[in-house]
Amino acid sequence: MTGFEQHGGCRGAAPGLSDSKCSGLLSRVGSSVGPERGRARPPGTMAGSDTAPFLSQADDPDDGPVPGNPGLPGSMGNPKSEEPEVPDQEGLQRITGLSPGHSALIVAVLCYINLLNYMDRFTVAGVLPDIEQFFNIGDSSSGLIQTVFISSYMVLAPVFGYLGDRYNRKYLMCGGIAFWSLVTLGSSFIPGEHFWLLLLTRGLVGVGEASYSTIAPTLIADLFVADQRSRMLSIFYFAIPVGSGLGYIAGSKVKDMAGDWHWALRVTPGLGVVAVLLLFLVVREPPRGAVERHSDSPPLNPTSWWADLRALARNPSFVLSSLGFTAVAFVTGSLALWAPAFLLRSRVVLGETPPCLPGDSCSSSDSLIFGLITCLTGVLGVGLGVEISRRLRHSNPRADPLVCAAGLLGSAPFLFLSLACARGSIVATYIFIFIGETLLSMNWAIVADILLYVVIPTRRSTAEAFQIVLSHLLGDAGSPYLIGLISDRLRRNWPPSFLSEFRALQFSLMLCAFVGALGGAAFLGTAIFIEGDRRRAQLHMQGLLHEAGPTDDQIVVPQRGRSTRVPVASVLI
Repeated sequence: MTGFEQHGGCRGAAPGLSDSKCSGLLSRVGSSVGPERGRARPPGTMAGSDTAPFLSQADDPDDGPVPGNPGLPGSMGNPKSEEPEVPDQEGLQRITGLSPGHSALIVAVLCYINLLNYMDRFTVAGVLPDIEQFFNIGDSSSGLIQTVFISSYMVLAPVFGYLGDRYNRKYLMCGGIAFWSLVTLGSSFIPGEHFWLLLLTRGLVGVGEASYSTIAPTLIADLFVADQRSRMLSIFYFAIPVGSGLGYIAGSKVKDMAGDWHWALRVTPGLGVVAVLLLFLVVREPPRGAVERHSDSPPLNPTSWWADLRALARNPSFVLSSLGFTAVAFVTGSLALWAPAFLLRSRVVLGETPPCLPGDSCSSSDSLIFGLITCLTGVLGVGLGVEISRRLRHSNPRADPLVCAAGLLGSAPFLFLSLACARGSIVATYIFIFIGETLLSMNWAIVADILLYVVIPTRRSTAEAFQIVLSHLLGDAGSPYLIGLISDRLRRNWPPSFLSEFRALQFSLMLCAFVGALGGAAFLGTAIFIEGDRRRAQLHMQGLLHEAGPTDDQIVVPQRGRSTRVPVASVLI
């Protein structure tokens, strides 16, 4: 018996392969380790050290993807040896146990909750001048409100990511949203001398958002595949800019109607109760990853948390796209909090609006206008990005990261111009903000789709969580506070005036344009690795590839009459 047979053959190396696949692999072992490839690797050599690894040869004409035959989400095709078919509506219903109408209803509920999350997050920004007056705080303290919330959200995301990959996702979301609603309601009753308590409650709001944002996209991934998934994700991520815009609108209008900014924080908790009821009654838990596996493929089992982290760290498409998304978070976090205040200061300098004096309610239409622009540019940008990417995939498998890069690199000069023109024309400022935010919004759904097709289902919640950690840690967790801090430091060196307040915030916000350009470079790097990482994830889900572990990273094959150890990846060609 040969050494390969003693170790269980190719079935031992990759459980789940059929007899025909096994025989095909065996017939190719000789060419994998024979003289054409040089001397066999010595024991201990890992798959990653292969000088010509199969999975990285994205442009190889024999083994590359087959254009026009899409398989799994976002793919341009699959290895010719194994082309999975995309399930139709009937197949999806059989796999998930849910009708197409019920699946669409679940997405609608998730969109409503995502809308509510971002509406609550930016209601505070819509009434920020009133909060500054009520608590008697400066720009740096105002930025700290958002920073505390994002920091809490960021720290808790890995916890819910771990739980979301292993436990019932619906109940996790229900508990988190109920807690978030209660804390938000409580924050509206804080007296003016206890600003620290407002910071505490905003930090606790991060519990609810972390429980939802890390889990909801993975539910959509388990209900739909291919172009259907991209469309549903685009609908889901419409809620981010639309919800943000509604937050500004609701904050400013409810404050005007009630005559008290505190009532602006009491709108979303009531809607949160409705969200919990809809989650409990409508949403059902689909099986993880079932829509992406072959019927004869073995089920995917969760690995340890440290194994998940190691695999994600070795996934360059995930790491680089997360860095690119970090730049998006930095820019949007800064603009979301400071744009209405900046526009108000611009109007004061231009003489179009009276200054906001202590003890007076700050009257300005800028929060409403900026909210409407955010809603419109969000819908336009997300839809435009998904549609352009979908059309380009047929001719360019790297379309997703390239569209993201174009959006960020294109938005940077327009955001810079919007700030530079604010001293001369508020109309020109709004036009440039509109174009810049549209280009910036092209990234939201595409980044989520990239994550879902380069990461296997059993670690997607963890991947979502750590993308949140990275993007917020280096992005919008610190950017609002950083912008406010730079503004305060600049004002110290200038004589106190309304013009000084405007110029300080103007110069500090220009940092966003440079960060956006860096994010575009990260997405260009993602385009280099996207094909190989996508193919690895596909093969893993089909049971054709297994990650190397401490005991199964090598198998034994016959080599010139003797047994030779080689990495599993060398055989699975």
